[in-house]
Amino acid sequence: MKLDELVAIDVHTHAEVSTRVLPDESARELDEAKGRYFKYVPQHPTIPQMAAYYRERKMAFVVFAVDHEKGLGLKRISNEEVAEAAAEHADVAIPFASIDPGRGKMGVREARRLIEDFGVKGFKFHPIVQEFFPNDHVAYPLYEVIAEAKLPALFHTGQTGIGAGMRAGGGLRVKYANPIHLDDVAADFPDMPIIMAHPSFPWQDEALSVATHKPQVYIDLSGWSPKYFPPLLVQYANTLLKHKVLFGTDFPLLTPERWIADFEQLDVKPDVRPLIMKENAAKLLGLG
Repeated sequence: MKLDELVAIDVHTHAEVSTRVLPDESARELDEAKGRYFKYVPQHPTIPQMAAYYRERKMAFVVFAVDHEKGLGLKRISNEEVAEAAAEHADVAIPFASIDPGRGKMGVREARRLIEDFGVKGFKFHPIVQEFFPNDHVAYPLYEVIAEAKLPALFHTGQTGIGAGMRAGGGLRVKYANPIHLDDVAADFPDMPIIMAHPSFPWQDEALSVATHKPQVYIDLSGWSPKYFPPLLVQYANTLLKHKVLFGTDFPLLTPERWIADFEQLDVKPDVRPLIMKENAAKLLGLG
């Protein structure tokens, strides 16, 4: 990866299409609901197609699937496929893995194998989909493996588009995504960098508090158009958290073009923009 040639690092993109297994037809209703929520047509690219897309824009991207088999009853794209596809496009692709803490000891074994044999660079958790509070000790053996490798753990926080508008919200509960629960995790695992994904509606103040208090906690700005960012989030990004805020889109739900066009309209200091777009992520991910 030629860091000097990159204009940005997108720390939050989703692998939604496998090149190895057929699509899970049971996911259709959820995909349609996501399309309505994010106002996009759910036509998802493969990881190689994502690599071509980001390469053309001189951007790198962190890519992951979500282990939602237990929570949603849907087949997942394997972590191995994500890691191997990313390795084939290592000039732009950075693989993260996703393991539901409910997998217990088998999940811990999988995490070790993915780090040692597949070179994953971090882990993605979705507490709403995986139905756990991040500070539940059921997840701690998994965190221990991640912390030992000093890799980052990225957690969905706040509102989710998954299940939004469906009957009973698809049975999903937003309560699991309050970022205050990550304060315990940050205190108990100081060697594990934590990325709080998304503006954390309706708990933005909690997210800012935790990120300000705990040195290894970051915020990614994915999942929302910047024109909807709360003013306090922009204020902190310009000041106290300027080294801890990260560019992310939630691609393919939001495109870099749309996100950046709206970001350019924000009152962000000129010296802070490159930190958010690339430099903070490069340092966090050990790329430079």
